[in-house]
Amino acid sequence: MIKKVAILANGGDVSGFNAVIRAIVKTAENNNIECYGYVDGYNGLLKNDYIRLNTADSASGILHRGGSIIGSSLNANVFNYKVEENGQTVYKDLSDVCVKNAKEAGIDCIFTLGGDSTQKSARDFSLKGLKVIGVPKTIDNDVACTDITFGYNTAVSVATDAIDRLHTTAETHNRIIVLEVMGRYAGWIALESAIAGGADIALIPEIPYDINKAVEVIKRRQEVNKEFSIVVVAEGAYPIGGEIVSKNVRDGGAGVINVQLGGAGERLAKELERLTGVVSRCTTLGYMQRGGTPTSFDRVLSTKYGAKAMELAMEGKFNVLTIMKNGKLDCVPLEDVVGDNKKIGAVQGGTEESNVRLVTMDDDLVKTARDIGICLGD
Repeated sequence: MIKKVAILANGGDVSGFNAVIRAIVKTAENNNIECYGYVDGYNGLLKNDYIRLNTADSASGILHRGGSIIGSSLNANVFNYKVEENGQTVYKDLSDVCVKNAKEAGIDCIFTLGGDSTQKSARDFSLKGLKVIGVPKTIDNDVACTDITFGYNTAVSVATDAIDRLHTTAETHNRIIVLEVMGRYAGWIALESAIAGGADIALIPEIPYDINKAVEVIKRRQEVNKEFSIVVVAEGAYPIGGEIVSKNVRDGGAGVINVQLGGAGERLAKELERLTGVVSRCTTLGYMQRGGTPTSFDRVLSTKYGAKAMELAMEGKFNVLTIMKNGKLDCVPLEDVVGDNKKIGAVQGGTEESNVRLVTMDDDLVKTARDIGICLGD
C-alpha cells in the first residue's frame, strides 16, 4: 500500500496542469493518502523542495486556473545538470541525489506531468528504483502512445479564435494573413485549428511544402472574387529543399531543448507577397497558446488523467504512462513511450530517438483537410 505520493510538473506551461494536480490530490485524499508537490519540477526533486497539497488549502479552487500552482521546470535535465564550479560551467549527473531525496522523504510514487523529455527522465528514474507514473502533457500533442495530451485542446481553441479574428481583417483589407502556431516538429495544432477556423492553407512539418501550391490556391480564390486568404503555418514547417527556421540555438547541454523555433510565418508571408503581389502579414501567436483558463474539454481530460494516475498507483502499476486510446483511459510502460531512446539521460526532442508522435498521412485530420479543400502544400 502507498501512503505518500508527490507530483512534479515539467516543461512548458499548459492549461490543465492544475486540473490534473487537483484530481490526483482529491483521489489521494479520498483514499487517505498524503500528497505533495515538488516545486518547479525536477529542480524541486533535486533541491528536495516540496510542499503539502490538500483540497482544504493549497489545492483548493484551482480547476479553472491556468499555469501550475507548483511551478514547472524548463530545461532541467538532472541527468546532465548545469552547474558552476570554479568559474566554469560543467554538466553533472545529479540523478542519484534526486533518488536519495525521494526515498528519504518516504515518497512511494512520483507523478510526472510532462511531455516526451519529461517521460524519458521518468523512465530513467524508474531504472534507478523510483516508482513513477507519467501523465502526458504538452500543447504539441506529440507524446507517443496516447491519442491526446492535456493542454492541446486549449491551444487549438486559442488558435481557432485567432483565425476567426484574423479573418475579418484579411477580408476587410484584401490581404493574405499568415498565422504561425506552435507545435515544434508536429503539425497537430496547425492542422486542427486550420480546419476549425476555416483556413485556406495549412502547412505542417510532416509535409515539406511547395509554395507554388499555396500560390495556386490564392490565385484560384482571386478568380472567384475572394481577394483574401488565411494561411496557418506550424513553427516547424519548411519548404521542399529548405530548412526549419530557428530564432536561437543555445548550449544548454544534452537532453534539453536547445533550439528555439520561430520565423516560419514571417518567411512564408514575405514569399507569398512576392509571388502573388497581395499584401501579406504574419501574426505569431506564441505563448498565448500556452496560458490562461483551460477549455471544458481540457478540464475534463485533465481530471480523468489525474484520477486514473492515482488509481494506477493504488493498484501498484508503476513505471507507466497514463494514456487515452480509442476513447478509453489506459496505461503503457514508459519503455514504450521512450521507444528507441534506451540510454540513461534525456535526449532532445525532434530526434529519431525521441519517439514523438507526428501527424501521419492516413490520419483523419489530414483526410478531412484534403476533403474540404485545404491546401497542405503538396
